[in-house]
Amino acid sequence: MKKHLIALLLAVGMICLLGACDHPEDPKEHTPAPVKGEETVAGLAPVPEEPKGPSGINPLTGLPMAPEYEMNRPIAVMFNNLKAAQPQLGISQADIIYEVPTEGGITRMVGLFQTLEGVGNLGSVRSTRPYYLELVLGHDALLVHAGGSPDAYKDIPAWGVDNMDGVRGGSDAKIFWRDAQRKKTAGYEHSLLTSGDAVLEYLSGGRYRTEHADGYTYVQSFAEDGTPVNGAPAQHITINFSKYKRAGTFDFDAVSGKYLARQYGSAYIDGNTGEQPGFTNVLVLNTSIYSIKDDTEGRQAVKLTGEGDGTLFCGGKASPIRWSKKDRNSQFLYTDESGTALTLGAGTSYVCIIDPKTSTLTYQ
Repeated sequence: MKKHLIALLLAVGMICLLGACDHPEDPKEHTPAPVKGEETVAGLAPVPEEPKGPSGINPLTGLPMAPEYEMNRPIAVMFNNLKAAQPQLGISQADIIYEVPTEGGITRMVGLFQTLEGVGNLGSVRSTRPYYLELVLGHDALLVHAGGSPDAYKDIPAWGVDNMDGVRGGSDAKIFWRDAQRKKTAGYEHSLLTSGDAVLEYLSGGRYRTEHADGYTYVQSFAEDGTPVNGAPAQHITINFSKYKRAGTFDFDAVSGKYLARQYGSAYIDGNTGEQPGFTNVLVLNTSIYSIKDDTEGRQAVKLTGEGDGTLFCGGKASPIRWSKKDRNSQFLYTDESGTALTLGAGTSYVCIIDPKTSTLTYQ
């Protein structure tokens, strides 16, 4: 009997112990383990990671710059390139220059500036064309120009080109003026100027968005040395755009590692500084350029969307490349012949857009 009583007491004790295990824990003492990457600080909510700030690199050149300018929308300036309009003003401070033929065999230039801080006078400023608008849109840039072709004036509002016009502008026309000396020696059409300060002051009024939208990125990469591997020797480059614009040349300077530009038989000079600009990269892009049907002024159409071939010059060497541009708002994508994305040398670039049927390129 005694043995049965002891066994009964032991069984009851075990049941009580097991029942105690079924009681929930005090919720005050239940603290779930933090999820990895969400550690709390002194019982506070998880602290989010700090967003990455600007890297202090100019996206047009790959060179260091003040971080506050990195997300700027570039300023694109239409430069007159007639011989009578030389010297141009401000071109030595451009990050990229595009040179493209217009009517009559002449060329004009679009100079892109990631910032106009410290840039003096700019000009002379001339009119734009639809294909220049495509270059501007490809950089999400703000355009400075003086007039435009009928097609350009239709496309500016239709394509949403943010622009400052020295001919049909409203309040933006106040940033331009006629230089008396140029008007006297070169002619009225070559005398319209603006300046970095004038453009920046106008933009400070909030007329246009001056920074890229969140998430905007440039696809072009740069390296300290962008010399093409196994590139052909290219110490001297000659580009004949047309019968009018002959022998634009670039001579490689081994000391600076840049190509020094010449045109119209003499050094290409910035009239602000007297400096002959040098360019780390010279790119020649081949495409189709043709006269617009029924245009009595002989204006040209330039195919900038799609793809084509070209040549990169960097470090005294030349290499064949491919270019592509998905649509008018897209950036140029440059690859080598195998399709690998091209890495340019860190520095300024000069881009010549030609039609091999009417223009020639030679180098040695």
